[in-house]
Amino acid sequence: MPDISFQQDIDRYRALRIAPQGLFIDGQVMPAARGATLDTVSPIDGQTLTTIADGDTVDIDRAVAAARAAFERGVWSCTAPAQRKKVLLRFAELIEAHALELAVLGVRDNGTEIGMAYKAEPLSAATTIRYYAEAIDKVYGEVAPTAPQTLALMLREPLGVVGVIVPWNFPLMIGAWKIGPALAAGNSVVVKPPEIASLSLLRLAQLASEAGLPDGVLNVVTGRGSTAGEALGLHMDVDAIAFTGSGAVGRRLLEYSGRSNLKRVYLELGGKSPNIVFADVPDIKNAAKVSANGIFRNSGQVCVAGSRLLVQSSVYDRFLDELMTVTARLKIGDPLDLGSDIGAVSSATQLQKNLAFVARTEQEGGRLLCGGDRLHVETGGYYMAPAVFADVAPEMTLAREEVFGPVLAVMRFETEEEAVRLANATPYGLASAVWTSNLSTAHRMIKAIRAGVVHVNTYGGADITVPLGGFKQSGFGRDKSLHALNEYTDLKTAWIVL
Repeated sequence: MPDISFQQDIDRYRALRIAPQGLFIDGQVMPAARGATLDTVSPIDGQTLTTIADGDTVDIDRAVAAARAAFERGVWSCTAPAQRKKVLLRFAELIEAHALELAVLGVRDNGTEIGMAYKAEPLSAATTIRYYAEAIDKVYGEVAPTAPQTLALMLREPLGVVGVIVPWNFPLMIGAWKIGPALAAGNSVVVKPPEIASLSLLRLAQLASEAGLPDGVLNVVTGRGSTAGEALGLHMDVDAIAFTGSGAVGRRLLEYSGRSNLKRVYLELGGKSPNIVFADVPDIKNAAKVSANGIFRNSGQVCVAGSRLLVQSSVYDRFLDELMTVTARLKIGDPLDLGSDIGAVSSATQLQKNLAFVARTEQEGGRLLCGGDRLHVETGGYYMAPAVFADVAPEMTLAREEVFGPVLAVMRFETEEEAVRLANATPYGLASAVWTSNLSTAHRMIKAIRAGVVHVNTYGGADITVPLGGFKQSGFGRDKSLHALNEYTDLKTAWIVL
């Protein structure tokens, strides 16, 4: 049973009017320099929630200048690690204190089901900020083993100004993965949120200021990728770009780096992740339930989604039966209703893309077992029934290209070698899973699968202590864990003759 009092709190935040939103630069809320705005349309009902500032090159220049000035003044970059730690811990506390407000704001913006959004967005962001706050005074430099007459030190220093560009599916969670280590290392940050999901990151910046983060250290410029995003990527005074999103945009950011100041670019570009079920799967009912959640949660709008289900032939039909049973029970509806298992697709554009994938797969001979159609049209919102395609051939578009929607490709395999071949037969390599009771099989598959993450007898759940990143065209950035700190620091050698 849904928690009635919690639902009432959700509904209270749902009812709040959202004022037009400005940019957050140098500790101040301000309009775009030329006064332009963008409508924020809620996928819940297709209605306009509010407007956000449509920032462009001038606004990016203002934000970068503020970030650079703060960095050079040393108000954050030269602050003692213990003091930075205090501010970030306070920041994490404020995120938790405003968790439901942030979660509902984000759901109204992007349609993620509230049960998932509450944990995955503000609570995850708070955990991330706290993790890097605690790491600040526990990461040491190194002393090289030199001759007695010399001393060699290896020092980690902040880069300067870091540009952060995040996607619309989990802007708070993914934003914190980048903002947290960048701030912990002493950098100043300029965030370009997704134009269709900017509200929660704007509120996050205000909370950071309230926590005591100095003006100019964290700035948020909303606007379109073609203007504000491009300006950030081309800016001569930005030292690094951390990006999660599409491969097409990732390639452009690499080009922008080459055309400007050779800034570092860290990319996480999505995937087409294989979820591999062997005949000796420990618990077939649980595996089917977890696998359904691994592709259909947040309407399939998850970069690590297990969008290719590979099942060994001897359990293929049984597993599909279990999967269909689980899928049939999923309730798709209002994402702010605790009774909904799946919320809305993020936008009308994304919904049409998903439906087009379904139509194309049917044209290519895919066998549609369920779903694939638009739901709740009368609400004006963007809802879609989870689609399951059986017997998908490796050459089909659905087996190769990322949908970023609730569309599952099910494939059959006979041998371990065939499973490996199918698993690696895409340009992507972000995540994967293996279900087996055989420890040797699990270890062989971990080594053989070309992916940054391999789950065993689960799908998802890896916490902040381990890195997330991909192989191949899934990019080469790493979010989470202490490893992420390396992306926001320069390594300096000091060679001292004694």
